Amino acid sequence: MRPVKINVCRIVLSTVVFLWCMEGGAQSAAVQKAAKSVFTLTTFKSDGSLIALSHGVFVGNNGEAVSSWTPFVGADSAVVIDANGHKMPVDVMIGTNEIYDICKFRVKGKTVAAKMAATSAAVNSKVWLVGYSLKKPEIIPMNVLSVEKFMDRYNYYIFTGTAPENTVSCPFVNQNGEVIGLLQQSATSSGIHATDVRFADDFKVQNGLDVSNKVIQQTGIRLEMPHNEEQALVLLVMSSQGNPKQYRQYVDDFIHLFPTSVDGYRSLAQIEVAEGKLQAANDIMQTAIAKVTKKDEAHSEFAKIIYQEQIYRRDSTFTLWTLDKALDEAQRAYSINPQPVYLHQQAQIIFAKGDYRQALNIFTELTKTPLRNSELYFEAAQCKIQLKAPHIEVMELLDSAIAVCPKPLTNISAPYFLARGAAYDDAGEYRKALVDYNQYDSLMYGRADYTFYYARYKCELKLRQYQQALNDIAHVALLNRQEPTYLAELSSLQLRVNRYDDAIATADLCIQLEPTYTDPYIIKGLALMQKGDKDDGRKVLGKAKELGDSRAQGYLDKYK
Repeated sequence: MRPVKINVCRIVLSTVVFLWCMEGGAQSAAVQKAAKSVFTLTTFKSDGSLIALSHGVFVGNNGEAVSSWTPFVGADSAVVIDANGHKMPVDVMIGTNEIYDICKFRVKGKTVAAKMAATSAAVNSKVWLVGYSLKKPEIIPMNVLSVEKFMDRYNYYIFTGTAPENTVSCPFVNQNGEVIGLLQQSATSSGIHATDVRFADDFKVQNGLDVSNKVIQQTGIRLEMPHNEEQALVLLVMSSQGNPKQYRQYVDDFIHLFPTSVDGYRSLAQIEVAEGKLQAANDIMQTAIAKVTKKDEAHSEFAKIIYQEQIYRRDSTFTLWTLDKALDEAQRAYSINPQPVYLHQQAQIIFAKGDYRQALNIFTELTKTPLRNSELYFEAAQCKIQLKAPHIEVMELLDSAIAVCPKPLTNISAPYFLARGAAYDDAGEYRKALVDYNQYDSLMYGRADYTFYYARYKCELKLRQYQQALNDIAHVALLNRQEPTYLAELSSLQLRVNRYDDAIATADLCIQLEPTYTDPYIIKGLALMQKGDKDDGRKVLGKAKELGDSRAQGYLDKYK
């Protein structure tokens, strides 16, 4: 029997390789497979300049991805490149957490999702940091040094070893190739850290108010639209006052998710109207009428858009839109669903057409329906005014408008007190007018515009309530700091109530603002005269004369 030859060197080498593999120096196929889900992330400013380079991992097959949040701060756009070299733009943000510097977003395109670890990695267990490469990714073995819990559910890992600088936000995986966390840089420690990826995987947009979150507003990339229509509409409304480009994207998202709802089409049509693209807006609303479930709402919204365009932009050359067209759409809505609100819409259009009698009849009839509210009585009063009805008939309607205001009163009711106050004012019933003006001011929390305070000031003057008038005209001047007329009126009233020093000081402010305006010179000159400073007073009146004010000579002659 021939002896078996044994290659000792080969055995020794094989043993070494086996032991090296057992120690974790080599990776399993599952670990290597995880590299297919790693990507690079590049974020850009609105001008196209680079903000940051980072990494992340896909957690879904429809573009869902997790990465660090920091690269997105100040970004207007972002792209990822997957392990096959495919470039995909970042479409929407799904959620973010600034404290743990992690976010979830969606890219446009199909992706290869990594498996998420269902259980925590144990202390002293071996894990692998999976880098990014189009060829052979760098995979670095490490040991879990410690595991800390946060929010009772998630893990914060600390590892032994070192990591290359180009691996930030790359995933750590266990021996099964399952992702346990993303590599993070620590501001306080040089150690290797990772945040549990499951934390970001739980991010979901469920509340439309999330769009107003201060953190999410740090990026120009829009938030994913909630799949609940009510919450999606909240997001749409909340975003309407923000970035116009982003708002249009939200509108497109809403239409895509809810193609049978009129709200998206209406919003898109309004965008086109604001840009002067009336034909486009018309086509959008025709599409809405064809596609939405509630046809009455589509016709009504179309009528509203046409009506508003006709009211506020009467120079429009778009001949398809007229008040008659608006009325026709409102009537179509009512024929489909005879609701009082659609009849109300018809009355408003009829009023705009100038048929005040017919509009009055409809408004009056609507006050006998469940729609009965302050607006109907107010609109009926406006019809009466246009028809030159007796003052008492107008006041009866305005009284009714206030009588049906919901209690307790809020700023919603404020316009009706203002309207009645103005009606009393026009009729010379100044005390009643002032009561309503004061109520309006109270309901507006003192935040009315200057035209109101000027109207109340004139009413107070008529009642010789000079202190109140001084306060209001001073407020008007404050709200119109570049308008010298109101400073002159304030100075004139100060002179009238013998506050000569105040009158002089206010006149000086007015002169500084407009040196060629003669009224403050006249007022200042007279104030100086009243104080007994006739020489200076004559000099100031002389300046008014030089500027061409014919009144100045009369005052100079009077105060020789």
